[in-house]
Amino acid sequence: MKEFRKLDGTEMDRMSAEQYLGSPKHPLVLMLHNIRSMWNVGSMFRTADAAGIQKIILSGYTATPPRKEIDKTALGAQNTVAWEYHADPLEAIESMKRDGMRICGLEITEGSRPYTSMSSGDFPICLVVGNEVDGLENELLQLCDEVLEIPQFGTKHSLNVAVAAGIVLFELINVFRRTV
Repeated sequence: MKEFRKLDGTEMDRMSAEQYLGSPKHPLVLMLHNIRSMWNVGSMFRTADAAGIQKIILSGYTATPPRKEIDKTALGAQNTVAWEYHADPLEAIESMKRDGMRICGLEITEGSRPYTSMSSGDFPICLVVGNEVDGLENELLQLCDEVLEIPQFGTKHSLNVAVAAGIVLFELINVFRRTV
C-alpha cells in the first residue's frame, strides 16, 4: 500500500503575496451581488486566490473588506485578490460587456446550461453569483449572455453560494487551461 505524508507549509512551494500579485491571472472575474454573509464573501475571496482569477466585483449590499468576518474565512486573500465595489451591478456588467467579457449568471432558469458545457471560446468570463436565499434578480439575469446551472441530484435545489462559485470557477479554469 502506498503511504502518503502530508506536506507542511514550507514544502508546498507557495508564492508570496508579492509574487502572487505580479503573477498572470486566468481571464475570469467573479461578481458577488447582494451576498448577505460576510463569511461567504471571505470564502469566495479565498477560492478566488486559489483559482488565480483576475478580480472580484462586489455589488449591491455585499460587504467589502476590511471586515473581521470576511478576514476570518478569507485568510489574507482579501489582500491578494484584486477587487472593486459597484453599488449598481448593471453598470459594472454593461462595462464588462463593452470590454468583450462574456457574462454568465449562476442560477437555475429556463434555458440555463450545464456549467460543464463551456468552451475555450467563451473567455473572458465574468461569473455572477447572487443572494443566498433569492439568487440572482431577474434584471441581472436578463443581462447575462449565458446562465450556468450545477445539476442537483438530491432533494435540495441549491448549494451554498461559496461552494457553488468554487465548483464553477475551477471547472472554468480547467476548460481554459486545456487550451493554453
